[in-house]
Amino acid sequence: MHEISYGDVKAAADRVAGRVRPVTVVPPAGGARDPQEPQVWLALEYMQHTGSFKARGAQNFLAAHREAGTLPEAGVCIASGGNAGLACAWAARQQGLTATVFLPENAPALKVARLRGYGAQVRLAGTQYAEALEACEHFAAESGALAAHAYADPYVSAGAGTLMEEIHALVPDLDTVVVSVGGGGLFAGVAASARQHGVRAVAVEPEHCRALNAALAAGELVDVEVASVAADALGARRAWQGALAAVRQQDARSVLVGEEQIVAARRLLWEERRIVVEHAAATALAALLPPGNPSHGYRAAPGEKVAVVLCGANTDPTDLLAPAAAH
Repeated sequence: MHEISYGDVKAAADRVAGRVRPVTVVPPAGGARDPQEPQVWLALEYMQHTGSFKARGAQNFLAAHREAGTLPEAGVCIASGGNAGLACAWAARQQGLTATVFLPENAPALKVARLRGYGAQVRLAGTQYAEALEACEHFAAESGALAAHAYADPYVSAGAGTLMEEIHALVPDLDTVVVSVGGGGLFAGVAASARQHGVRAVAVEPEHCRALNAALAAGELVDVEVASVAADALGARRAWQGALAAVRQQDARSVLVGEEQIVAARRLLWEERRIVVEHAAATALAALLPPGNPSHGYRAAPGEKVAVVLCGANTDPTDLLAPAAAH
């Protein structure tokens, strides 16, 4: 297991400089602020190349292997719910490499089409990420392709952590950063940078898609059932050991949110900001909404300065065009 260090993130920042889009951070809404309310910034990482933060990890992964002379002629392969595959295909095309991407058969058609648009070879396997991963591993062993991982890789995680470096530069007095979690690669990288800057890192998962939260409770990695509106991007059956090490650090938090809060957060972003993101990205904001379950979510203190990472926007927005259902 490789616990991500701040040095890993700094090295990644040097590798991806000029290759990724700097994050845009939107300040709290204008006007008089209630001092009893937290101040919430939105980190618009969904504007990144390929529509998600995954571009950072993919660039760092391939750049690091090129430095080490370990990029094979057979190219690179990866299993993905979609976003990691998009980023890998995009970065591989820039490097002149072939990318083969394995996805569950129920992956969104939008992501499959975009993968093919990046020139990737797309292969569908099973109905969950774990099944696509198994097929990818067999392919790597047979073909000699370099197997990338969607989240359980130190280069991928450290690359994702460069996001926090940029957020801190823009909001240097930040108290807390809130991140959606699937397997935990983004969280581990962000947490490594956040610790360096004295920022609390909060990991947010759907209550029925909680690989990291369950591992923290059990004291070890465990398999969980996956059933969430955000499962296409957050549907890891088992978290990464590096993420478990990160969430055990002082002042890190792991929280859960309900399905209704995720859907409400996504619609809130659309209705109030005209921001369209995946349910996985909205999961982070959902932690700050009134919870359906009192034990869920993150209760920010009065005046607390919080950055919510909106990590991806590879989604079909048509459901947002219909009026919200009455309750």
